[in-house]
Amino acid sequence: MQLQRQSLVQGQRLKMNPQLYQSIKLLELPVFELRERIEQELEINPALEVIEDNSTVSLDEAETEKSEEEEYFEATSDPGRYASEQASEEHRRFIEGVLTRADTLQEHLLWQLQLEPVDDELKSTAEILIQNLDDDGFHKEKPETLFTDTNISRLGRLEEAMNLIRGFDPAGTCTDDYRESLNVQIRMRKDAPHGIEKILDNLELLEREKYAALAKKTGLNEAQILAIGEYIKKLSPFPGRSFAGDDVRYVIPDIKVVRDKDEFTVILNDEAFPVLAVNDFFMEMTNSSEQSARDFAKENIREARLFINHLGRRNRTLIRVADAIVKLQGAFFCSGSKSLAPLTLKDIAEELNIHETTVSRIANGKYMQTEWGIFEIRYFFTNSIGKAGANNSNVSKESVKEIIKEIISMENRLLSDQDICALLGQKGIALARRTVAKYRKELDMGSSYKRKVNI
Repeated sequence: MQLQRQSLVQGQRLKMNPQLYQSIKLLELPVFELRERIEQELEINPALEVIEDNSTVSLDEAETEKSEEEEYFEATSDPGRYASEQASEEHRRFIEGVLTRADTLQEHLLWQLQLEPVDDELKSTAEILIQNLDDDGFHKEKPETLFTDTNISRLGRLEEAMNLIRGFDPAGTCTDDYRESLNVQIRMRKDAPHGIEKILDNLELLEREKYAALAKKTGLNEAQILAIGEYIKKLSPFPGRSFAGDDVRYVIPDIKVVRDKDEFTVILNDEAFPVLAVNDFFMEMTNSSEQSARDFAKENIREARLFINHLGRRNRTLIRVADAIVKLQGAFFCSGSKSLAPLTLKDIAEELNIHETTVSRIANGKYMQTEWGIFEIRYFFTNSIGKAGANNSNVSKESVKEIIKEIISMENRLLSDQDICALLGQKGIALARRTVAKYRKELDMGSSYKRKVNI
């Protein structure tokens, strides 16, 4: 007969309180969404007020008061040193950079996949799985049917590839349905409440608010069930939907990098959102003779100060990450995309002594204005390609693509992909012909035959 005994077990669990959750969410927001979030907070918290707002300027003011705009947003640090045709090229590059299309779910996942240090077989398996996802982030076709008998080795790594994708942002993609997605998400979180798996197995009862039936089936009390229900609301049953849509939108740079000779200064675009403070009237209310008025004022002041602090932390982290990028990608800021060096999230995380997920959150959806145009911060993270030579150095994928673009644009005769391979080899860059073809297609440049037809 097996005996049951009570025992005490000491352990550590991470609890995500509302303040931490708010801080993380603010960290993720680009300028446009941050402005909306600030407006929402101003509506719900009367203790919060705007003391300065440069985010809305009339056309007349923009024309007459543009000294700061010219100082911070000039496409070059010294416009006078360029000829008129070069200035025109800068203007064209600026306009192209300002207009952008929001990433699709597939593009967002593939970008993260490229930064993973995994072998080619696992990477190609994951690419096929990502292309098979619908707008919700779920499989269109059964994953097993995507791999034929000739891809039996890939089939053996299917589970490994799916687990890799499920850990990307947004969490819970590459699943069959919303139930499996929710289960994946709670397995990844350390603060999941006890008994949540039982509730997920009976979601229809939770949706219908059948708490008594749920308590009977799960052994949980009503208070536990309600708490789990609130926790589930924070998850994303359809994680891919935040990437649905294809609208073209204008980009507002979050960060500006200004060059003065060989020195670079990182400037936060704080003109894009208002400066906040605690309302003086509410500060005076804390001395009121009425207890209810004092409590009301103190609670709203506390929430206002927390929001301001979280906003400041978001901005400081963004500046630190941008500073580190400028430091580690110094050659790019001096010479442009051809000099982009290999860089990973881990490199920045180690440089700043912060977690990789923090770097990922701060990089996603935010833009940096440089002398060479406007770039999404994610652009500066790129995997490496081996370079032949005694020093065995590496170059980034983006810099190789820029070199290919330059080779094609300057060709005296039509060059095949094999010809481009040979020219890259002379520069110490060893690439297969199919890789050159892949990069050429990503640059939206046709084959030598198509280029001949277009002449």
